[in-house]
Amino acid sequence: MSVVQPVFETLDDELGRLADTLALQIRQWTHQEGLTTTAVPGLELVRADSSINNCIGSTVYDPSLCLIAQGSKTVWLGDRQIDYGPLSCMVSAVHLPVLGKVTEASPDKPYLGLKITVEPQEITDLVLALGEGLGGTEQQECPENACGLSRVQAEKGLVEAILRLVTLLDSPQQDIRMLAPLVRREIFYRALIGEIGLHMRKFAMADTQTHRISKVIAVLKDRFTEPLRVRDLADMVNMSESSLFHSFKQVTRMSPVQFQKKLRLHEARRLMLAEGMEAATASFRVGYGSPSHFSREYSRLFGVPPRADVSKLRGELPEAARA
Repeated sequence: MSVVQPVFETLDDELGRLADTLALQIRQWTHQEGLTTTAVPGLELVRADSSINNCIGSTVYDPSLCLIAQGSKTVWLGDRQIDYGPLSCMVSAVHLPVLGKVTEASPDKPYLGLKITVEPQEITDLVLALGEGLGGTEQQECPENACGLSRVQAEKGLVEAILRLVTLLDSPQQDIRMLAPLVRREIFYRALIGEIGLHMRKFAMADTQTHRISKVIAVLKDRFTEPLRVRDLADMVNMSESSLFHSFKQVTRMSPVQFQKKLRLHEARRLMLAEGMEAATASFRVGYGSPSHFSREYSRLFGVPPRADVSKLRGELPEAARA
């Protein structure tokens, strides 16, 4: 497995104060561990009061921009491990099945973060409005640590804009309705002109590798229980099978077959955990024809058989590990 080494910068005094203020704001609105949906459309907050030993949460990331205010977390995407710390900013350009684990949190200093759902049209409108002023819009090869999931340290202007969005939670609903779209626009503008800008533009560029792969991912996400025909997927985006395989692996760090398998296993885990479904029933629901085959692949991904994993998760795993 390849690892993206931590590059958490020592925050200067100004950034440190911003991180502390943002953490206080998030803590004010997160009264318990897990994911909190807020009154600001597209904004979710997350909290964990302890690091979770030997428990790894699973989820499918939506296209989004995430920021950690306090604590740290590790995410596994395919064969890649990525570590995040204070004011680490992450962009997920496509839907991605990942594993995540909070690695630094305590009751006195909990893990605190947020997620802002990204609508591609918002980014497209900004890219068009900025035009040549945006600069650096040439297509680039997808480097290993900056494909479908990218991480940078957030810059001051971006953190300030995100703090303004969270602070709107203190305001009347009318203020939120009128001002939140403006602050979101500023956040995406700051992101586009900053270090993470090239990754954000993947949401807007129609004729790019990421856009074509996002169309394939959308089909897989909607039809992951069905038999996979790579030829059909390649035809859909006007690519050869070999080109699709190469591009898909660059963006997602896994092959289409591996991606489909993880979608199935993530959904089976959810069905067993949230709906109390038996392992055999869940395996058939997500497209497996053999419960024993399902159990082997489940154990390979999550480290333990389905029943043992779910029993452990029911007692030990807050939603924070899955957010």
